Amino acid sequence: MAEQRPVVLITGAGSGLGLESALHLAARGFRVFGAVLTEAEGSTLCTQARDRKVAVSAVKLDVTCQEQIHSVVDSLLAETGRLDALVHFAGMGLRGFFEDLTLEEIRQVYEVNVFGIMALTQAVLPQMRRQRSGRIVITSSAGGRMGTFTVSGYASTKFAIEGLGECLAQEASLFGIYVSMLEPGLIQTPHFTINRNQARRAMDPASIYHKWFLRHEQLVDGLLARKHFSPTDVAAVVYSILTVKRPRLRYIVGNNAKLVLNLRRYIPGELFERMYWGIVRRILLKAYNPIER
Repeated sequence: MAEQRPVVLITGAGSGLGLESALHLAARGFRVFGAVLTEAEGSTLCTQARDRKVAVSAVKLDVTCQEQIHSVVDSLLAETGRLDALVHFAGMGLRGFFEDLTLEEIRQVYEVNVFGIMALTQAVLPQMRRQRSGRIVITSSAGGRMGTFTVSGYASTKFAIEGLGECLAQEASLFGIYVSMLEPGLIQTPHFTINRNQARRAMDPASIYHKWFLRHEQLVDGLLARKHFSPTDVAAVVYSILTVKRPRLRYIVGNNAKLVLNLRRYIPGELFERMYWGIVRRILLKAYNPIER
């Protein structure tokens, strides 16, 4: 009897890192179920799968909807009888100085980036526990290890799932389940284009932070333009996590992110913060300093 292909469910598979990872894994022997938010995303996934001559099953899933989560997981298990891996890519950003964020905007990001991950993970854990095996990959961010200007709403969700990942990794290991956190640095994907999600008040010229925000967005765009790594690089790391004998808890992707996080690890905290935050602060103040006006 031929060996059964490992089954993986990937959220956020309609664009960006999730899309590339779904196609990458399908090309390497995985049976991939790609969760998408809209019909248009599902069409994109299926079209690209055909173009690359791989098989991917698109399933519609809003990770903030408990009913959809259980429906998708139940249908998948009825069809396959198992689930070997869950890869979380569904997520959203929120950009703006904290005072310009509304609690409604922040709550929406938490619903997707934190509670969506929690809900779907809880839905698949019973099956993995029965199997005594499984891999769960939570996409965090370098921003889940270090905060900076304009991303308090987003980064705080990533800090939250870093804590979740640490706790879950210990609990799941009792049943042979590995949990890993993927921590990409800045990378050009729809997250920074059509899905950039800039806070409404951040874009209001009347905001005291508006000029600083625009200047910081320029800095981010400059870093993104340098293209230090690609979605394919991230997909290769996901494949490694799902196939290596004992995956690590954390995987940083991108040389810049590795450099900054390693500097923070080895340079005393207050010294690092004065250096790193001081550089960015000086750049922002060159653009606009209300104290001098």
